[in-house]
Amino acid sequence: MDENSTPLLLGLLALCLALSAFFSGTETALMSINRYRLRTLARQGHRGAMLAERLLERPDRLIGLILLGNNLANNLAATLVALLVLDTWGEEWVAVGAGVLTLVMLIFCEVGPKTYGALHPQSVSLRSVYIYRALNLLLYPAVWLINRMTNGMLMLVGIRGDQVAQQTALSREELRTVVAEAGAMIPSSHQQMLMSILDLERITVDDIMIPRSDVVGIDLNDDWSAILERLRETQHTRLPVYEGELDKLIGVLHMKRVANELARGRLTREAVREIAAQRDAHYVPEGTTLNAQLLNFQRDRRRFGFVVDEYGDVLGLITLEDLLEEIVGEFTTDPAVTASHRSVRREADGSYLVTGSATIRAINRAMKWRFPTDGPKTLSGLIVEHLESIPQPGTAIRIGDYSIEVVQTADNTVRTARVRLNGGTA
Repeated sequence: MDENSTPLLLGLLALCLALSAFFSGTETALMSINRYRLRTLARQGHRGAMLAERLLERPDRLIGLILLGNNLANNLAATLVALLVLDTWGEEWVAVGAGVLTLVMLIFCEVGPKTYGALHPQSVSLRSVYIYRALNLLLYPAVWLINRMTNGMLMLVGIRGDQVAQQTALSREELRTVVAEAGAMIPSSHQQMLMSILDLERITVDDIMIPRSDVVGIDLNDDWSAILERLRETQHTRLPVYEGELDKLIGVLHMKRVANELARGRLTREAVREIAAQRDAHYVPEGTTLNAQLLNFQRDRRRFGFVVDEYGDVLGLITLEDLLEEIVGEFTTDPAVTASHRSVRREADGSYLVTGSATIRAINRAMKWRFPTDGPKTLSGLIVEHLESIPQPGTAIRIGDYSIEVVQTADNTVRTARVRLNGGTA
């Protein structure tokens, strides 16, 4: 071999190694790039992103192009090394040259470039797509032939390799993972709201409703003086009106409609009945998911509804405010005016007195506790389920990290319970 040809062969060898590193690194980058981020950039008009998205629509062609170039570069590099070793040291050193080449290619053409491509997939991909576009045009006949042969072989085992890559939608749990791993890209408060929105599908109205026993309304069978006192003192803008019991609903009374008549002292029992009857009650079947009920409120232009069981009996009251609080949290931080905080009162010894009818979700949200939410909906129900009987005052149990003492019972339910964390102060 001519001495003048040695530098040329070394240059060609270096070029082959560089091409091999390029194909290896860009292959990893293109296959690991975030498809949703790529789609976002493409919609924003980024040319590189649009080219990358177009290439990834047919991964079989892209892989065929990459491997064609990579194998050509590797085989040519091996041939050049063999020629250089034969000319310089002789035939007995060919095996040594092959071993050295393998080590060099492993480090500098495979592991190194692939690692870099995996760490920086977006920057590598968006820069390399222009080269791949040119190579695709130049080598299209060879790529087409290779893909036809490969896809034909795959069809023998029932696989279609020429299908366009499907853009699979994220499941709810996958989307939760994406939101949780967003880090500083999404503020923590926004992350919490997004998580809460995703949870609306698995939370039902039973979980957040105001229990029947806590529903504030107007019983037309009460004394008129008691009704007037209830109307004057109520802080609610809407009140259910019924006769005798909540199951016999007449309608919903809007306080704006009765404010003037009440102030003038001209309000009568029949007037209350007529005004309430003009706004019929909205009923919600138990087990309705929160996302479905939110749409129902929007469609029917309602702000609250009565949760009923399969027999039509009223179980409780669901309000638009309670539903929205599942997404954004409490609308106020004033413990004096929030329902969840009214249900929990801190004692001097560090324990908490909790109303038995308070929902588990409201307690957990207000106090950052971790009572189980996959069973009973209220604290009373949780205690009764754990004991499998109606407890007597003074009964103490332990649920998870919480020590609970029954303080008051009535009507076969736990009215009040004392909660301590870890057997000590909460």
